[in-house]
Amino acid sequence: MQIYMDNAATTPMSDAAVNAMLDCMKNNYGNPSSIHKTGQAARRAIEGSREAVARLIGADKKEVYFTSGGTEADNWAILAAAETGAKKGKKHIISTRFEHHAALHRLERLERQGFEISLLEVHSDGLVRPDELESAIREDTALVTVMYANNEIGTVQPIAELGAVCRSRGVVFHTDAVQAVGQVPIDVNAQNIDMLSLSAHKFHGPKGVGALYCRAGVPLPVFIEGGAQERGRRGGTENVPAIAGMAAALEEACRNMENKAKTVTAMRDRLIDAFAAVPHSRLNGHREKRLPGIASFCFEGVEGEAVLLMLDHAGISASSGSACTSGSLEPSHVLLALGLPHEIAHGSLRLSLSGYNTPEEIEKVIEVLPPIIGRLREISPVWEKIKNGGPN
Repeated sequence: MQIYMDNAATTPMSDAAVNAMLDCMKNNYGNPSSIHKTGQAARRAIEGSREAVARLIGADKKEVYFTSGGTEADNWAILAAAETGAKKGKKHIISTRFEHHAALHRLERLERQGFEISLLEVHSDGLVRPDELESAIREDTALVTVMYANNEIGTVQPIAELGAVCRSRGVVFHTDAVQAVGQVPIDVNAQNIDMLSLSAHKFHGPKGVGALYCRAGVPLPVFIEGGAQERGRRGGTENVPAIAGMAAALEEACRNMENKAKTVTAMRDRLIDAFAAVPHSRLNGHREKRLPGIASFCFEGVEGEAVLLMLDHAGISASSGSACTSGSLEPSHVLLALGLPHEIAHGSLRLSLSGYNTPEEIEKVIEVLPPIIGRLREISPVWEKIKNGGPN
């Protein structure tokens, strides 16, 4: 049986999510825009889900808009702030060097369209400094977008402090919280968040559905033309079963969050402590300021892809970084942003856990991985030089 440790890429669906979706498919199959009883039953399912998602992040239900996932939510938030800012002559946007490509690629396109983009350093510990954000904000800054928790190395940013800086300067603050929602407590009001993106399949919900939170009073232009859905801002018939599944999954994740975090953190720390003993290895990002379930390592003298293939052969599913860039020959932009050289960044491994993992699975990985690293180093043309302290 395969041991699954790639939960940052996607999570297995919970029974609660599956059951909620099945119930909708059987009983709430109407079009939510229809005025008959069948359609209105589907509408109630959507609005009940909206209220649940809003409550679990500390928002009002009128501030939550359903999307196809985190990528769409990121794009919507960034474009909305850019469009609003441009009308006021504000065409400067601040982000970080290790955002998800959903944000970075959109920012690159805006740059080609005349916006100025400033990317903050994340330093060797993978953390943004609030004072550096303060220094980067200008009179023409339209938006600050900083991911809540990094999808590759798991570091958690000081979101409340960053949001407070933005609030004091009158700048819209968006956070890509795709990895964080359902994993750590979130309160958009207490944390000074104006816009937030989330995605169901990161917390045991279905793929293809997510949400954008937008604080009341923050302009949110129409994103998809075509209908009056989502208060006229995102046309298209809603995916009722997926929305219901997302709400059910998030309810369960938040209800069990504290106990699950303790269990998962203990397993994560066991991995970190064990692999610290492997020569020429390093943990990527801050030791404590990270999500409960993500640990990212680099092992010098090996290629991450070879490690993954051998782990898969041993019955362990893992990754070297973001699933959105798998197949790329380039090292992770996240690891390069930490200051790692290319040759070290190529030897990365991300183990991402959930509450479905067990201590027995952790011990299996600890048993299997070091011999794999050893075998790959034996055939590595650069390992001998690294071991002897020479240039690789």
